[in-house]
Amino acid sequence: MSGVRVLVGTKKGAFVITADGKREKWEVSGPHFAGWEIYHLKGSPVDPNRIFASQTSGWFGQIIQRSNDGGKTWEQPGIKPGEPTTTPEGMPMGESNKFVYDASSAPLTTHQWYDGTQHPWEFKRVWHLEPSLTDPDTVYAGVEDAALFRTTDGGQTWHELSGLRGHGSGPKWAPGAGGMGLHTILLDPKNPNRIFIAISSAGVFRTDDAGKTWRPTNRGLKSEYIPDPTAEVGHCVHRIAMHRSRPDVLFMQKHWDVMRSDDAGESWHEVSGNLPTDFGFPIDVHAHEPNTIYVVPIKSDSEHYPPDGKLRVYRSRTGGNEWEALTKGLPQSNCYVNVLRDAMAVDSLDKCGIYFGTTGGQVYCSADGGDNWAPIVRDLPAVLSVEVQTLP
Repeated sequence: MSGVRVLVGTKKGAFVITADGKREKWEVSGPHFAGWEIYHLKGSPVDPNRIFASQTSGWFGQIIQRSNDGGKTWEQPGIKPGEPTTTPEGMPMGESNKFVYDASSAPLTTHQWYDGTQHPWEFKRVWHLEPSLTDPDTVYAGVEDAALFRTTDGGQTWHELSGLRGHGSGPKWAPGAGGMGLHTILLDPKNPNRIFIAISSAGVFRTDDAGKTWRPTNRGLKSEYIPDPTAEVGHCVHRIAMHRSRPDVLFMQKHWDVMRSDDAGESWHEVSGNLPTDFGFPIDVHAHEPNTIYVVPIKSDSEHYPPDGKLRVYRSRTGGNEWEALTKGLPQSNCYVNVLRDAMAVDSLDKCGIYFGTTGGQVYCSADGGDNWAPIVRDLPAVLSVEVQTLP
């Protein structure tokens, strides 16, 4: 029987949670990297044993960790077995810290890259890791401040896809409340040259030539909090999602508004419908039903908790506009947690499982598409990300 591996990044470490295909009994491994902020973990879709993790510290900087055995052991790519992982001063070592900014050959030694005049530009963290759909050694990384990197050697070296920041709209980008992070990377399974990314607060961008050139795809977005509500860039997009069978259909949770595009981002229209509030962070799509989508509304941009203290996932089976509250097994009183943008995921088993983690340290699973929920673990540190690998 196939199974699942749930990868959970938290404020104080990573957890690997596994079960068989029934998804009834869960085994928890962790915390890995205890005490460190693990902003995101994601497994390779072509190698079930390969996982990458974003390990961050305000003191030591950014480290990329890799596991080749499903999270049992970890390594910093570029460091040979037996070699130290830190300098005598306690600074991290390894090629995994060398993110090369395209305008210079100077590498990162901690979490800085350098332009042609050797002025440092520090980035705070890797927000999101997106492994290739076809190559286990190729991974994309979105960082804060917003830029996109790629490795083709399993994380040993990372090079910027500089066409994104070279687009020319960069001076108009601004940080959202959580920073100016490149937080979403979607790879088109039908067109290897097409990638979508989202930045808070800039919007959605698309490349059709594997990252050489980019253009904003935000027509139809409206944001009352910026000087020009219909500007080409400047929109605070929280998350975008697609179904593998329909990569031209995109769904978006925006800073206010749930949106949909049916033309690969060329235009967007609102599908918030009867949601109790159209503010939230995550959005995801059912593995087998491309018109079934999930969001977790929270009260407002200043009150990051569920309306009325009731934790409710909302599901639309019609691609938006018509929504139903999913509550069975979720706390319906005195619940004031949040669900962050990377903290929802789905598996691809026959009965699609839906997962999400909260800032209160709970990770919930529904093994029947959202009808019934149960916590698979609770009392973790605040959950930053949830990803799922379906195991053979």
